[in-house]
Amino acid sequence: MATEKYPLPECLAGRVTAMAYRKWLHRKAKAHVGRDRARGNKSASVSDYKSAIHQAVDLSGGVDAYTGEKLDWLLISRYDNETSKIQRRGYKHKFGLLPTVDHVGDGTGPASFKICAWRTNDAKNDLPLSEFVSLCQRVLEHQGFAVTMPTNRVVESDARQERPRTPHHGR
Repeated sequence: MATEKYPLPECLAGRVTAMAYRKWLHRKAKAHVGRDRARGNKSASVSDYKSAIHQAVDLSGGVDAYTGEKLDWLLISRYDNETSKIQRRGYKHKFGLLPTVDHVGDGTGPASFKICAWRTNDAKNDLPLSEFVSLCQRVLEHQGFAVTMPTNRVVESDARQERPRTPHHGR
């Protein structure tokens, strides 16, 4: 019996089927390869991206890499563009915890990703992690919260470079 190349990560057991996970993994890898090739990354391959995304899912433990929220894996491959056009923001809001794939870099280097909720990915957009954290701090402070950085915490650098903004479709 052959071993699955991309077995269902333990963190997803009982939350999503292996077949649904592999379908999602392939679609996400293919979409990101297309975007990155358009950005000039001619070495991007579906195989490499599947491996990197699979590793990111496994490392995520099934939660958003930036907020720690438990992701709703039952939402993968369920977004319907036609329903979204009719219901608009209300429909999209239901998919806030939909797992998405976020580039760690700018998409022009080796495949490296983090898994996060759709709403987190939308808010973070193309910002490097350090800039995203700074933005979140400014938002909270503007709303009256006192925010202090723990002395033992360093915001990891993701070496993301500026890149043209492209729309995110078909989460």
